[in-house]
Amino acid sequence: MQAGQKVPAVTFRTRVRDESVGGPNPFRWQDMSSDDYFAGKRVILFSLPGAFTPTCSTYQLPGFEDNFAKFNELGIEEIYCMSVNDSFVMNKWAEAQGIKNVKVIPDGSGEFTRKAGMLVAKDNLGFGMRSWRYAAIINDGQVEAWFEEPGLSDNHGEDPYGESSPENLLKHLEAGAEVAAE
Repeated sequence: MQAGQKVPAVTFRTRVRDESVGGPNPFRWQDMSSDDYFAGKRVILFSLPGAFTPTCSTYQLPGFEDNFAKFNELGIEEIYCMSVNDSFVMNKWAEAQGIKNVKVIPDGSGEFTRKAGMLVAKDNLGFGMRSWRYAAIINDGQVEAWFEEPGLSDNHGEDPYGESSPENLLKHLEAGAEVAAE
């Protein structure tokens, strides 16, 4: 993907808490579309190889969570974390990380990731098909800025991290705000 492109149109299978379901696991299925997440607002989407993995859990997700107020001040309404994991895994990971501001999007079948050109094999790690690490600023469903880690390939021997970091996106947004203020 690149700046100027529309995000892929897909339906995500999510699980949402609903107390009316009752019992020890009060969740129900809810389909969400790309438009539900991206239409009519300016958001950040970042995608990573997997929930509960070291870089994702130690740096990337907490970094976006901790800087949510700064992003909001710079015109970002929502921050979404996507992974080729199912809704059960994504919800449990968000809970384990204590996430309050970042919202998780499960791309369990990898459809969005594939259509974005970011689906890679991670068989060398026993992961199967997963997302390459990237981030995007999306305005009303259209990519405004794209941040992709170098070396996109199947079974890459490393997990590059830097281009899609919250610090890099903040720097980009702050530079844009400075230019707009001049």
